Order: sequence, then structure tokens, then C-alpha cells
Amino acid sequence: MAWNPELYNQFKEERYQPFHDLVGHIYPRQGMNIIDLGCGTGELTQLLAEKFSPHKITGIDTSAEMLAKAPRTGRIAFVNRSVEAQLEREEHWDLIFANASLQWVDDHAVLFPKIISKLHSGGQLAVQMPSQQENRLNQVLDTLVRESPFREALQGWRRDSPVLGLDAYTQLFFQQGAQDVVIYQKVYPLLVPAADRLYDFIAGSALVPYMERLENQLQDLLEAAFRERIRKQFNGTPVVYPFKRLILYGRF
Repeated sequence: MAWNPELYNQFKEERYQPFHDLVGHIYPRQGMNIIDLGCGTGELTQLLAEKFSPHKITGIDTSAEMLAKAPRTGRIAFVNRSVEAQLEREEHWDLIFANASLQWVDDHAVLFPKIISKLHSGGQLAVQMPSQQENRLNQVLDTLVRESPFREALQGWRRDSPVLGLDAYTQLFFQQGAQDVVIYQKVYPLLVPAADRLYDFIAGSALVPYMERLENQLQDLLEAAFRERIRKQFNGTPVVYPFKRLILYGRF
């Protein structure tokens, strides 16, 4: 099951607000070189280009399906590349931006120093991620995939979130010499008419790695079971889902 841009973008407006909050912490400088790690469909990369008028801006993503939807503009280079592969390159940047992407990359205690090492002196790092361990939909999904028949079909595999807590990121940033540090968690309430819409919200992100590993029949079974668990957890109309996200910013 590949990433589905149409499904992911059903909640486009809800995904935009954390982006704007994160951008609000960035200090604009003329002629910056910017990279967007995990740019998805590239729409937000284009907004970065419009806001900061950089000398160079590059968006990378591992999903060819997402990049196929990226805007065609000479101002931005879009590349099918992983974060890990990018960090092996010699390129350095004035702003490294990662909006809802680094939760897919393992071992943040190692990852963040590597990312910071790719900044020019005075460069800025701006990161937004869901607080996966604290979000209830992630918790419900994690419980479900530990049960039969999914546990056996997945051979015990689970997507353990690498996302750390506020204290750990604060320590990491200051260990790397950060200045102007801004680190906080914010709740972005998602208001939907019924619980099934919450399934649609997570189906475009956290559910994808599990569906990729299951045969069609088990995909259908997981969807049905997950929808039922969500309905039990969230009832009434409308449904309010308190989606928690981390905002991380520092200058190095």
C-alpha cells in the first residue's frame, strides 16, 4: 500500500496550521538555502519558497506518489530521496525544515545531531511532529496490531515511534549548542462529524506501514477492526480529537 496523496490531503487544512505555527518561529534571512525533509506533495515547500524567497530550496521525500503531485516550478527542486540518504551528502543549509516527517526516521538521539551538523553556522532547524505515544489513535492501533491474527501476520513487527519527549529534545538542542530555543507541545483539536472520519485521518499516515505488510484479506480485517475500536473510543456527534504535536526550533 503506497502513500495516497488524495487520502492524506483530505485533512489538508488541519495539517496546515502546525506548519504555519512552525514557520512563525523562523527568522527570515535574505538568500537562504533551505531543505524541506519529507516534503510530501510539495505544497508546503512552495509556501516556504513564497515566504522566504530563498536562494535555493529543495524538497525531498521517499514517496514517488507524493512527489508526483508536487508543483512544477523552477524555484524548487524536488528529489526522491530519504532523510538518511540526504544526511550522507556534503550539502549544508541555512534552514532545515521538517514538517510531520521525522517521526518516520529512527533513533532521534542520533538523528538530530546529524541533521544539525548539516547547518551552516547560524543556521536554523525547525521541526514539527505528532506526539505519537500520547495520541489516542496511535495507542489504539498499537494495541490492535499486538493481537491475533495481526501479530502473527506481521511476525511481531510493530512501528515503534522514535519520537522523544520535550525534556529529551531540549537536552539534545542545548548539547548541540542551540540558541533561541523554542520547544513545546500543542493540541490541535480535530473536529469531525463522526468517528469514522478519524479512521480516514490516520489511514493516510500511521496505518500505512501496517497495510504495506498485510495481504488484502487481512488489510480489510484490520480496517474493520480498527474502525470498530475507534467507534468505541469516540462516540457522539461531533467528535473532538485532541491531536498533540511537538514544535521544535533552534538556531545553531
